[in-house]
Amino acid sequence: MEYIDIDQWSRKQHFEFFHKMDYPQFNVCLNIDVTHFHEFVKEHGISFYYAMGFASTYAANEIVNFRYRIRGDQVVLHDKIDPSFTDMSADSDLFKIVTVEMNGDIVHFARQAKEQSEQQKVFFIFENAEERDDLVYITCVPWFSFTQLTHPITLSKDDSVPRISWGKYFKQGEKWMLPISIQANHALMDGLHVGRYMEKLQNYIDHL
Repeated sequence: MEYIDIDQWSRKQHFEFFHKMDYPQFNVCLNIDVTHFHEFVKEHGISFYYAMGFASTYAANEIVNFRYRIRGDQVVLHDKIDPSFTDMSADSDLFKIVTVEMNGDIVHFARQAKEQSEQQKVFFIFENAEERDDLVYITCVPWFSFTQLTHPITLSKDDSVPRISWGKYFKQGEKWMLPISIQANHALMDGLHVGRYMEKLQNYIDHL
């Protein structure tokens, strides 16, 4: 992790412009092609959800703006971020939040995430949770597709952990499409960076 010298940062003016706003969040929703990815997870016998959690976090790590975090008037850049995701047990309609380290490849991660989620018996683990911002928040609503999505959020201009969400995949012609949502703090990134993120994610899942 490193602290950014804001005075020397090329993004200084954009950061200061958006950091003054009460709600600097923006959200983009679109569909991505998961046809190959759908086949990959079935062939390897792994969860679509956990595998997509890895893929989406992998792509986020590849875009530097997704690793910036705001701490008051300072900005830090993390070397690596990990996924913190919602998950549900088959015998409950209540979700829990599970955080898993980005270790190994996508197959290893999917199995590790499944095991860790099954072992976690509490809904929320608060120990050190508020101190960590080297995360990306991930959730899924597999019961329906969507064209727009909002998140519950603390109205803090310093809230800078990106939120990545997706819904139920659906058939479009011969392709499987997945609605996905990216929410981020505009002080740290723009639509350009979300576009680059989506290119990274699509390329990654297309070439597994």
